[in-house]
Amino acid sequence: MRFDYYQPKDLSDTVSFLAREGANAQVLAGGTDLIPRIKDRLISPKYVVNVKGLTELQGMGKEKDGFRIGALTTIRALETSSVIRRQFPLLAQAAAVLGSVQIRNIATIGGNLCHAVPSAEMAPSLLSLNAKVTITGPRGKRSLPLEGFFLGPRRTVLQPGEILSELLLPPLPERWGGVYIKLGHRQAMDLAIVGVAAVVVLDSAGRFQDCRIALGAVAPTPVRAKQAEEILRGEKFSEAALTKASEIGMGECQPIDDIRASRVYRCEMVKVLTHRAVSQALAMARNSKGN
Repeated sequence: MRFDYYQPKDLSDTVSFLAREGANAQVLAGGTDLIPRIKDRLISPKYVVNVKGLTELQGMGKEKDGFRIGALTTIRALETSSVIRRQFPLLAQAAAVLGSVQIRNIATIGGNLCHAVPSAEMAPSLLSLNAKVTITGPRGKRSLPLEGFFLGPRRTVLQPGEILSELLLPPLPERWGGVYIKLGHRQAMDLAIVGVAAVVVLDSAGRFQDCRIALGAVAPTPVRAKQAEEILRGEKFSEAALTKASEIGMGECQPIDDIRASRVYRCEMVKVLTHRAVSQALAMARNSKGN
């Protein structure tokens, strides 16, 4: 398989090249998904555009409107960052179970999202954190909730010439907890059969001020279980309410039968893991700084 290699000098150059070449060009960030797809002849790009050196896509840190994560941030950096582990522990949890250490050292958060695989490890945690994405293209920048980024398996809202440049995590209150749980055949080097992320925010009376539940590997895209969330929002904790929410969450997924698991099994595991994730997130919220 032959292709031409292009090294843009900056983000503006990248956008111009991608807009001009359209579907002929594929972006190389980490390459952990792109290179195997080229080798397996699933795609045949005319150009591979290496964006690894673009400083505009690098770095992470606190800003006035939230916490910024550049699209080139590696999964390993998210796993090991003391700031991420302290402020967004479920993001570090998700990063820690993505592939191998070797993969995590080169795979990027932007690439993980842009390839839009339904089982993408990072998406559920980011969805439950209400993450926003910034997209840079020929007409400038636009921002939208991550929830609106995915259109289907390997399909996103990115238009010709556009690139995901960064993510923004909105500020969180003090009394919150968040958990990501992955179900796989093995603890490492395996795609998720089911992934569930939960974020719980408590008010001063100990009620669910907010509850956000996101599911991976059980629908054409990562999804929020919004009906399940509504069962808990504004309520005091009760085992009955959590059980009901977990059962409703099971009904909000659209899994398939494949070599890794059946549709029925995936649905049942959504119920089990939703119950577990919300319970663990609730315990974290109760023990948080504001308690």
